[in-house]
Amino acid sequence: MRYILLLRGINVGGKNKVSMSDLKELLLNAGFEDVDSYINSGNLFFSSVQNCESCISKIRYLLETNYDFSIPFALISKEEFLEEKAGLPDWWEQELARRDVLFLSCTLDKSNILDFIDKATFHNEIVHIGRHAVFWGKYDESEYLKTTYHKKLMKQDFYKKITIRNGNTFEKIAEILENER
Repeated sequence: MRYILLLRGINVGGKNKVSMSDLKELLLNAGFEDVDSYINSGNLFFSSVQNCESCISKIRYLLETNYDFSIPFALISKEEFLEEKAGLPDWWEQELARRDVLFLSCTLDKSNILDFIDKATFHNEIVHIGRHAVFWGKYDESEYLKTTYHKKLMKQDFYKKITIRNGNTFEKIAEILENER
């Protein structure tokens, strides 16, 4: 099965440095196959005959034993990632000031973010809840500082257990997955 591994909070502002070539080597040595990456922000692809839970366990151990900082991550199969893309509402393709995808880490209780969204009052923004991610659109850049996304999301306890990709990166990852053999 083909997977996409999305790491949180690495190689940002010179902190939590993770060499993609070193991490790819660690994944290969752990038994994962066809390991590749896209940009330097923790987007990795690999194949494995193991199920998702076994891969999560192995990756968690690999990260905990090789890095002295926490690296939350999301792991999604190729099929599930492409299903997320196929299930997006029409607004995702519209002209938006910002589009972000909040991937839920393997250790996050999804009910926390669902409860937050259910109780939120949105300001010039729109949200779609997927199976593995929350898709968040902002209509107007000049109003961004007033959005729930900006004002309240980062203050939530669960924020440190999500990994965010902008809409363009999400689309590029989907394109890479669609074009694989």
